[in-house]
Amino acid sequence: MPAPPTVTALHQPLRFQRVFLEKVWGGRALERHPGIELPPGVSVGETWEVVDRPDQNSVVRGGPWAGRSLGDLVREHGPDLLGRARPNPRGRFPLLIKYLDASEALSVQVHPDEPTARRLGGPSESKTEAWYFLHAAPGGAVYSGLRSRVRPEQVRARLAERGLVDLLCRWPVRAGQCLTVRGGTVHAIGAGVTLLEVQQNSDTTYRLYDWDRPGLDGRPREMHVEPGLAAIRYDDVAPAPAEPTEQQISAGVWVGLAAQTEFFRMRRLRLQALAGRSTEQQFKIYVVLSGGGLLSTSRGAREPLAIGDVLLVPALAEAVEIQPAAGGLEMLELDANA
Repeated sequence: MPAPPTVTALHQPLRFQRVFLEKVWGGRALERHPGIELPPGVSVGETWEVVDRPDQNSVVRGGPWAGRSLGDLVREHGPDLLGRARPNPRGRFPLLIKYLDASEALSVQVHPDEPTARRLGGPSESKTEAWYFLHAAPGGAVYSGLRSRVRPEQVRARLAERGLVDLLCRWPVRAGQCLTVRGGTVHAIGAGVTLLEVQQNSDTTYRLYDWDRPGLDGRPREMHVEPGLAAIRYDDVAPAPAEPTEQQISAGVWVGLAAQTEFFRMRRLRLQALAGRSTEQQFKIYVVLSGGGLLSTSRGAREPLAIGDVLLVPALAEAVEIQPAAGGLEMLELDANA
């Protein structure tokens, strides 16, 4: 029997095995929004869709690269995969993509920005993120940013108590909006909200208040008071959630900018007709929000698209064509903003 052909170039779209994380604040809402199958009997708070971390690494599902980890592909085929995008400072894929179900409110927390992460040192990594809201129950809201003129001594005085929440800006949200949360911004996601999160590849979180509840083990979860206080940027003005700024670029094709930071960019595509998209010499990630269709690359690969799908298109693919199904297709396009 002849040996299977050797794969030398990484240009096929990649699908990964989904990682399910149980959380004290999780639930089953991701079965409805976006509509993905969850393991039975688990309160799922997050699904990690694209991840390259020491403790979790996406594994390719199907195709010639099946069974390979994202970390391996970055190390062995970095130019094919990343193109002009750069790995993170620790040599890993630069972004982490996840679905998130806040059936209960998440803790009040903060992530460090780049200067703070360098100052704190050790395992600290900067984290700026953006949330695209998939669903919000009536009254659903998030907290992002301190109210004007709040000072450090006020925050310290209200740590580990409900009063800390009163110092934050509360933003009602609805499906289709997006919010950017930069490193140094105190924030929390309120109950009844599901979203897609794109972030720097970091898992550094400083928890400041956890709604007086126990963790999964029945004990209070750890707070991170001193590094959390050191990470807060008091001079930042947090933006409000907003709909993407949308333009029609051709018949039946609309593109809207949902988020742009120095680390990543998020666009929303609404398609009623065939759309051609360049990789712009770097990887692209496509997330299907509604509808279905077919994604084809200039190198001959073809991938069906369904709600909840997350595909990583390597830079070497050069270009894709996206054909929506009869009912149309809505998706997010993510990249590293190289």
